[in-house]
Amino acid sequence: MRFAAYEHRHQRQLAVVGEDGRLHPVPGERTLTELITAGALPEAGVTALDAPAGPHVSQVRLLPPLRPASVRDFVTFEEHVEGVRRSVDGASGVPDAWYATPTFYFTNPHAVFGPHDDIPMPPGSQVLDFELEVAAVIGREGRDLTPEQAREHIVGYTIFNDWSARDLQSAEMKVGLGPCKGKDTATTLGPYLVTADELEPHRDAEGFLRLALTAEVNGQVVGEDLLSNMSWTFEEMVAYASRGTRVVPGDVLGSGTCGNGGCLAELWGLRGERTPPPLGPGDTVSLTVEGIGTLTNTVVPGVDPVPLPTGRRRSRERP
Repeated sequence: MRFAAYEHRHQRQLAVVGEDGRLHPVPGERTLTELITAGALPEAGVTALDAPAGPHVSQVRLLPPLRPASVRDFVTFEEHVEGVRRSVDGASGVPDAWYATPTFYFTNPHAVFGPHDDIPMPPGSQVLDFELEVAAVIGREGRDLTPEQAREHIVGYTIFNDWSARDLQSAEMKVGLGPCKGKDTATTLGPYLVTADELEPHRDAEGFLRLALTAEVNGQVVGEDLLSNMSWTFEEMVAYASRGTRVVPGDVLGSGTCGNGGCLAELWGLRGERTPPPLGPGDTVSLTVEGIGTLTNTVVPGVDPVPLPTGRRRSRERP
């Protein structure tokens, strides 16, 4: 099943998306995360499909399918690592340490945008980039999971656009911490949560989901890849995320950006110049994932940064 959250006639609703694109509202006012946590998602979906259909998806404003409990963003595509390292810090190749574990960082669960929302320029940035990813959504709590156990903890998948202010990111990472504000102001999720069973036919012999990925800027294709080019499966990522801690319903785990033009910075690193140019107001980005759908967001002007002083050099006086 495909679940969508939407706004129609000033009311917000959760629904199952029918084959014809019509929305079948889920009874009650519970959110997707609440239904997942209660273990009631399949039952709610069946009940919704048995009821009359509501509006078509084209007649509503689609919202993010869920409000994440947390967002971990991994980096699992070698090609992306190689290109972006060259672009951001001038380094070449993939560091040996990258192959040891599926590294991730925590990003902002309070800056989630819907699949067709406008995206404001981050304050103080002139070098905005998109990042084409797929995210797994946790459906059951778990700790210290094996990859085999982890499969039962993934309730579904959605598209994940990790908007990145490359100029802020490059400056912050020189401190040895981050990325921070460079990736803090916007993440797009959607258009739907597709339940895990829907994508099982795409699973290959190694356990990867073989889904076609396409990125377009202003109607021009700039990137194409396969999700199965990840170096770790989603189950292995969930197992690592749960090591020594918990994953809980509503947690979102991003695959990391795909290669072959999954973001502009990778192309800049490979080409030695900013072609295509950074995103700015008026640019529209469309990201499509086979079996899930398409996100289309337009960049709009943002706000100026609130001024802050530079760090004080202290005397290091002691009591």
